[in-house]
Amino acid sequence: MSSLYTDTVPFEAASMTEDITPMRQRITAFGFYLYLLSDAIVFAGLFATFAVLHNATNGGPSGHDLFSLKNAYIETALLLTSSFTCGMAMLACDSRKLREAVFMLGLTFLLGVSFLVLELSEFRHLIADGAGPDRSAFLSSFFTLVSTHGLHVFAGLLWAIYIAVQLLWRGFSPAVMRRFFCFSLFWHVIDVVWIAVFTFVYLVGGRA
Repeated sequence: MSSLYTDTVPFEAASMTEDITPMRQRITAFGFYLYLLSDAIVFAGLFATFAVLHNATNGGPSGHDLFSLKNAYIETALLLTSSFTCGMAMLACDSRKLREAVFMLGLTFLLGVSFLVLELSEFRHLIADGAGPDRSAFLSSFFTLVSTHGLHVFAGLLWAIYIAVQLLWRGFSPAVMRRFFCFSLFWHVIDVVWIAVFTFVYLVGGRA
């Protein structure tokens, strides 16, 4: 007998329930890791593009002229804190504490929303100052890299809502726990990607 499933459940009965077989669980985990690997390749390409086009300002402003480290520090603090609250939510799930899990997941959601609000505000000010993605190759690579990460955060927020609804509706079923684990892994990965963005775009790329 495995920790979550029994080997004696008939295939027909198992297919009628929400619980999944160990084989399907392994396939799902493998597929999700492949997705994360493909995401890493995408971001590696975007980082490489930004590095190549860093000085292609076309006579326009550079990162040193545009980027606000203060906002970047706040955004980083928000995402790192959200990573902590996401971890606390996962621990609460392991302890079968529903209210604490949903509360921590809600905090993760609010921190992610705050991050996106700051990021969109930065984009709005840059475009208003004539530093939009069409101004230079440098700014095109910047907007592409940062907005791609922002889209991942937005997708994670939608996923967090779905997980919260699943927890309140179905509780700590194996399928819900599996989805929560995948979400938690995804959220931690996009936090790590942001640390790379903060380091290479704002700290390094923002200096002449």
